[in-house]
This record gives sequence, C-alpha cells and structure tokens, in this order.
Amino acid sequence: MDGNKYRVGILSMQGATEEHASQLRNLGHEPILIKNKEMLKNADALIIPGGESTAIWRLMKKNDLIEAIQHFAQLKKPIFGTCAGLVLLGKGQVETEHPVNLGLMDIQVKRNGFGRQKDSFEANLDVKGMKEAYPAVFIRAPYIESAGEHVDVLAAYEGKIVAAREDNLLVAAFHPELTDDNRFLELFLSMVEEKVIAV
Repeated sequence: MDGNKYRVGILSMQGATEEHASQLRNLGHEPILIKNKEMLKNADALIIPGGESTAIWRLMKKNDLIEAIQHFAQLKKPIFGTCAGLVLLGKGQVETEHPVNLGLMDIQVKRNGFGRQKDSFEANLDVKGMKEAYPAVFIRAPYIESAGEHVDVLAAYEGKIVAAREDNLLVAAFHPELTDDNRFLELFLSMVEEKVIAV
C-alpha cells in the first residue's frame, strides 16, 4: 500500500463508471475498472455504480462476478452501491417479478421508487454524521422500503430511506459521483481505511 492510496474497484459492466473513477483520482486513489473476477482480487474496495440493475446483473452473471462479489463481501472488504448498486446489494425487492440481488445487505428495495427518468430530481438531504445538507441527485432512483435491525439509516427523503450502512456495506439511492461534494465517497474511503488498519 502506497501511503494512504487505495485501489478501489468500480464494477465496469454498465453505467456511470468514469465519474466515480475521476473522483477517486482527484482524492489520490487508484480506480480499477472491474470487468472480471480476476481483476477484483486486486481491489481493496468496490463501487457498484448506477445504471440498469437487470442489465448489470446479466453481465455480472456472464463474467462470473456474482459469487466473486459475494466472497469479496464475506472478506469484509467495503462495497459502495449507488442507485442500481443499492438494488443489487439488497436481500430483496418489493413488487418485482424477477428480482436481481446479491443478498448481502439486510434491506428490501423498491426499484424505480421515485419514478422514471423524467421524474429525476435533486434534493438537499440531512445525513447522519454530516453537519451540512448533502446535495443529492436522484435519477430513476430506488429507495429502501425496510431495513434490518443492524442497518444504520443515514438519510431519508419524504420518509423513504435513501442511504444506509451495514458493517462493510454502504448504499445510496442517488448519484454521489454527479456532484462536487465528495463527502459520501470520503465516508466510503474511511471504511476502506478501517478495513486496512484492521488487517
């Protein structure tokens, strides 16, 4: 490990990968665009970005990444799921005929909970542990309908949970990579630091 520099994998199946990579570089860390399970072995942490959850799931399956990511989580390596990534990390989805999920975080998710693309919006969120409001960008966003007792709810919008943490897993229903506010990424990187120090 080079000082405080971490190798953060970004699942590069589909979706907003370059924006995440750019923010990581700006903070002095090394992004790795993950396309197969071999590449995942070199990462200290993983970001599952937004996109279309079903399409990402199919590509994960095609590239043998589902069990690899589940094993990555079992090693207590931090994973940050944004938008579609939140959907994929959960244990279940409500009102979905063919749910796609990794079954890692004790949350039930409502896909497209805030509507379709045309219903995209921005909102200032009160986030646990942050002194000032966080400017969140919601695009075809899901929300967490229910969370288990060990899930720490970090933020809600109109009574719906939109950010949470459980142990080494962090999720956001919005797109933190689309703002200049790095506080969610910095929270995630602090989780990576905790893991590295613990090892």
